[in-house]
Amino acid sequence: MKLRFLGTGTSTGVPQIMCNCPTCQSRDEHDKRLRSSAMVTYKDKNILIDCGPDFRQQMLECGSPMLEALMITHSHYDHVGGVDDLRPYCAMGDGFPIYCRADVAGDLRDRVPYCFAEVPYPGVPALNITEISTKPFVVADLEVVPLPVMHHRLPIVGFKMDNLAYITDAKKIPDSTLELIRGIDTLVINALRIKDHISHFNLQQALEVIAEVKPRIAYITHMSHDMGPHAEASLRLPDGVKLAYDGLVIHIPDQFDRDDNN
Repeated sequence: MKLRFLGTGTSTGVPQIMCNCPTCQSRDEHDKRLRSSAMVTYKDKNILIDCGPDFRQQMLECGSPMLEALMITHSHYDHVGGVDDLRPYCAMGDGFPIYCRADVAGDLRDRVPYCFAEVPYPGVPALNITEISTKPFVVADLEVVPLPVMHHRLPIVGFKMDNLAYITDAKKIPDSTLELIRGIDTLVINALRIKDHISHFNLQQALEVIAEVKPRIAYITHMSHDMGPHAEASLRLPDGVKLAYDGLVIHIPDQFDRDDNN
């Protein structure tokens, strides 16, 4: 299994409009961050995690790959603002499969009601929503375990897929979720900036979670310009922790492979 980081920025992206800070003025391509999204590839099938307003650009930059489904962590605009651009993927079967919580499903129906009309206008995206809870579900032959976390007061989900856990926009992770991912091979987790924030982990808080989970390797995502330039911020990280960046592709050994190596 592999994961491609399509976007590693926060809701404003990096560089941020009308900002002259060192991060936003950086010429390092690692400091060009689209809104947060990722693509998991398993058995040559691609599963999208979140579909923000940069979705079209992200797909073009990685060669317009076929997508099997979309899994949504929560319904904030920077994670669902590109749903209308799923149109090219909606021509098959009963509509493009989307997996999300019931509250997210309700928000999508309110935001793009034309996609769910009894008699839809020709050409609008056909979306087939499956509501998830805390129970595992299967997407394109891959078992996915929802990971409940809190985004300030909003319950949202991350996803555990074999030996990978992907968590974004978290401010608190319940003990029950930590137990599900403890000792996992690869952990992707959000850290917005160095200073504290009301609804996102800052870097220190993310590092504390990583120290508790003890993955083989961890990647930081969903970063704002306040994290600082990539080259400088990377120096703050302990061994086994890296800043993700747009376009980075990582390979995750399956559980059987890691067990054999222990």
